[in-house]
Amino acid sequence: MALETTTIQRSLNDHFESAVSDFQQIHDILTFEVDSEQIAKVMTFLRDDATLRFNFLTDLCGMHFPDADPSRQFSVVYHMHNWVDNVRIRIKCFLPAENPTIDTVSNIFLSANWQERETYDFYGIIFKGHPQLKRILNMDEMTSFPMRKEFPLEDGGRTDKDDRFFGRTTDNR
Repeated sequence: MALETTTIQRSLNDHFESAVSDFQQIHDILTFEVDSEQIAKVMTFLRDDATLRFNFLTDLCGMHFPDADPSRQFSVVYHMHNWVDNVRIRIKCFLPAENPTIDTVSNIFLSANWQERETYDFYGIIFKGHPQLKRILNMDEMTSFPMRKEFPLEDGGRTDKDDRFFGRTTDNR
């Protein structure tokens, strides 16, 4: 028998009560929110439960919402896959702007190691307990996080391009 979304939701609600919320079906993927302090416990449960069997972390990434409430300006989004029943889920954890910190899941899924480093590198989200949380793609000397919305899209000092080629000229020639 296939794993139903109602089974997943009921099981999570029974074990974690208010730490899991906002269940929605978005494009055939059950999506829900987890309290950031409970993410490691929830993911371990999802992996180890004999019925749920979410044995693969497909992806994790960061997101920045600068116009949101300061307590929810950053999020980490996890995608998990149950290979046995071919079911996917999406988990969202929201973090405050002042100190975007969440527990690492690299000790639960080894694939999270690189993905957490990439998320730190581009968003500045701290993964507590990560074995080597440092920049992975950008230069170590970089002081900003380029995927944050306040990061400038272009270098204003560039002289090697001509805006006419990008459709950004006020000249009507």
